[in-house]
Amino acid sequence: MKRTNSTIATEHPSWMTYVLLAAAIYNLAWGGWVGLRPMDLFDLTGIDRPLYPGIWQCVGMIVGVYGVGYAIAATDPYRHWPIVLVGFLGKTFGPIGMAYQWLVLAPGTPGRLPLQWGWVNVTNDLIWWLPFAVILYQSFKFWNAPAGSNEFESPSRLNELFRSQRDVTLAELSRQHPVLVVFLRHSGCTFCREALQDLREQRDQIEAKGTRIVLVHMGDDESNRSFFESYDLGDVDRISDPECRLYRAYQLDRGRVGQLFGLSVFWRGFKCAILNRHGVGKLGGDGFQMPGAFLVRNNEIVNAFRHPTAASRPDYCSVAEPTV
Repeated sequence: MKRTNSTIATEHPSWMTYVLLAAAIYNLAWGGWVGLRPMDLFDLTGIDRPLYPGIWQCVGMIVGVYGVGYAIAATDPYRHWPIVLVGFLGKTFGPIGMAYQWLVLAPGTPGRLPLQWGWVNVTNDLIWWLPFAVILYQSFKFWNAPAGSNEFESPSRLNELFRSQRDVTLAELSRQHPVLVVFLRHSGCTFCREALQDLREQRDQIEAKGTRIVLVHMGDDESNRSFFESYDLGDVDRISDPECRLYRAYQLDRGRVGQLFGLSVFWRGFKCAILNRHGVGKLGGDGFQMPGAFLVRNNEIVNAFRHPTAASRPDYCSVAEPTV
């Protein structure tokens, strides 16, 4: 079992908070200085003053806004790691741009920054590389670390524990009739919405075989009820699994980069969200969690489909057809 965004954030080292607060104070101070006195840095480094100081003041505004982000991230570095990642990328591309100035542009080239301007990269970027990189690395380890016992939890055992909104265990449901257990991605994902639309369209055909649909999701069941009702699936058995224990037991892992952000995934996501009008929504669970669909009968997995990518689109009728 790995951690999800429902984990209460009390487990990060205190130094991360101090680093991010320091970064927030620095960015707000630097951004305020540049915004209020845009010519000072040019005068200190011996560079001609710009013709349009308002552009440089906009840079100060952007840097200051980053400070607000760092202050938010300081409250919970593990939960707000995307803010740290964006900051780290900015602190990486800045020195790359400066290196291009020095190594590619010939001396005397109009617009080539002098060497002393590199001090801006030192204070704005380089000194933050190591702590930001460690925060990102530790965040990755945190979200992928076991939150409890390292022992493997079998699907049949957890099926006996997890109950639907009707207070019936998944094992009991599977003994009454075969169940198509559909593990969803987070509710804001356009592919999750497409899956629910597919289930609505294929429901009659699935249930005609005597199979019932069970949805497994990462959100709170009460707050997500209207979401499922909007797809005419409000009466379907649902199981809330915010810690993803069932996901892990059914061998559904968190996705790799290619599974979540590959070009084919982006293209399918564009068609699904824009052309097919499924849209996107607020993140409602672990955004890296992979989905799947399983036919379970008498508390045993009979058929399985584990998505190769987040954009994979199974034929639920085929999954509901037992192979044995």
